[in-house]
Amino acid sequence: MMAVGRYKEQGFTLLEVMIALALVSIALVSLLSLSNRSILVQERLQRETQATLLAQQVLSREEVLASGRNSGWQEKEEWFEEPFADYRWRVRYEDTILSQVKLVTVSVLWGDAARNEQVSLVSFLEN
Repeated sequence: MMAVGRYKEQGFTLLEVMIALALVSIALVSLLSLSNRSILVQERLQRETQATLLAQQVLSREEVLASGRNSGWQEKEEWFEEPFADYRWRVRYEDTILSQVKLVTVSVLWGDAARNEQVSLVSFLEN
């Protein structure tokens, strides 16, 4: 003979299942938004790295050109050629307290001008 109140039915109630699904769905939505944010940050870092490398290239070229230059320290701004046509560069020169030394600033810009997305490198050049 079996006792009626002795065994409980095992399993989950509908309310417990719904709460568990709600918690899992909140966690998944959070993970998806974190993943999207990570992709955007990665894209930004790639652009900054590419701009830095391009700025180093322009600065190296200016250092080579400066070795034979006595005058003609003019500001320049141009676009890069493909495959970097999204970037443009600007070179500015400033006098220093030493007449034979110039302060050169190379900026690489991209994207919307209102967002001011750029990387700048500063160096000294001797003429």
